[in-house]
Amino acid sequence: MASSILSAPLTRAVTPEWVQDAVFYQIFPDRFARSSRAPTGVNLESWNSPPTTYGFKGGDLDGIIEHLDYLEDLGVTALYLNPIFRSTANHRYHTHDYYQVDPLLGGNGAFDRLLVAAHRAGMRVILDGVFNHASRGFYQFSSILENGDSSPYRDWFHVYSWPPNPYGPGDPGYDSWWGHPALPKFNTASFEVREFLWDVGQYWIERGIDGWRLDVPNEIDDDAFWQEFRRRVKAANGDAYIVGEIWGDAARWLQGDQFDAVMNYPLTRACLGFFAGQTLNRNALDAGGLEGIEMLDGGSFAAEIATLLARYVPEITRSQLNLLGSHDTPRALTSAGGDESAIRLALLFLMTYPGAPCIYYGDEIGMTGGPDPGCRGSFHWDPAGWNESLRAYVKQCVALRHTYPALRRGTFENFVVGGNLYAFIRTLGDTRAIVAFNVGPERVQWSLPAGAWRQVLGTDLTAEGTTSQLPPRSGVVLVDETWSN
Repeated sequence: MASSILSAPLTRAVTPEWVQDAVFYQIFPDRFARSSRAPTGVNLESWNSPPTTYGFKGGDLDGIIEHLDYLEDLGVTALYLNPIFRSTANHRYHTHDYYQVDPLLGGNGAFDRLLVAAHRAGMRVILDGVFNHASRGFYQFSSILENGDSSPYRDWFHVYSWPPNPYGPGDPGYDSWWGHPALPKFNTASFEVREFLWDVGQYWIERGIDGWRLDVPNEIDDDAFWQEFRRRVKAANGDAYIVGEIWGDAARWLQGDQFDAVMNYPLTRACLGFFAGQTLNRNALDAGGLEGIEMLDGGSFAAEIATLLARYVPEITRSQLNLLGSHDTPRALTSAGGDESAIRLALLFLMTYPGAPCIYYGDEIGMTGGPDPGCRGSFHWDPAGWNESLRAYVKQCVALRHTYPALRRGTFENFVVGGNLYAFIRTLGDTRAIVAFNVGPERVQWSLPAGAWRQVLGTDLTAEGTTSQLPPRSGVVLVDETWSN
């Protein structure tokens, strides 16, 4: 048996304790639920029509409140909301006002109601912070458009050609996010801009949110900026969670002085490569930011996992936001080429692996969709359209994670690897848990170590300590609560 992978020496990294016990649910607010309070007399698309790049469906924050019971039933304990501040885009990454919730979402009043209701239900709430760029409608940028280089805010952005040309054609005359003129980049070298963004970060923490998901924070290439952001946020709430959208190795930002964690896209890639390797929808993946995923066998997957677990200190690893898909990628079931068995196995892995699992809204009922805007469809609230079997399985996996602390906080050891088989053991106190997967089309044999093993999920457990067979495309969880090392 291998030594524990989660055995690196501790460092000064301090992350919020609650995160490693959390189960997150990501919500794209315009597409989750439209409440009885939603504005009338506005131009909205039909709720059940396919999502479009520019159209609005009218989902709002009160709609989330009205469905908190659904999320409680699923076992969710934390919400990650895509941007909610005033904007002219359905995704709201074009921020107009960082202190006002978009009126189509219900405004600041709806936010206050949601925060109270979510906290009463035992759910944390983290918001999406878009601090690298604003929008053409942002007040300070509008001042530049109106007043040219006489604007008091001329140094808030990187304008290199006067007057700016925000609507084209041709060069807009200022730096923007990936060349999109609608998204002018902040000049974060400006003292006034830095103070403004730090204040926004602190303000909403003081209003009661439980943390920030930071949009493209690597594009603010300034450690001192994020170090001060952390100081301001943690001074307001030492338990606040700061998670960055970094798609690769994030060691630079995870030294304990900037972010608590990042969105764990390297894990996403490994999971799809192992659990869905035979059926990957490469066209969707290539167009949706997950290009070049390699098909993995059990040994290669184990090596990837060992690398990821050793990359950061344990406190960081246990705080990573682990996901199979998001608003920036194809939906998980689409990425897997429609192979539901792959998604079941990957979800079981996510719920039993170190870090905080995150479910993208609707994945639990089998929603599909390709790259943006396809991955941002409206939630199907008619249960007749749900994959009830998949949803029940997700609930079972989430409940398992909540029931056994070893699956959240235990040490982690690769146990059996090779071919289509992969298994690991997690240990905490007198409890051990084995989680095993067979991703192949045939039964595989494996042997349990001695112990009083009890099966808590899956099928086909034979006598303890003997050779057993794991059915094709299946996962099993076994628990021994009599362990003494």
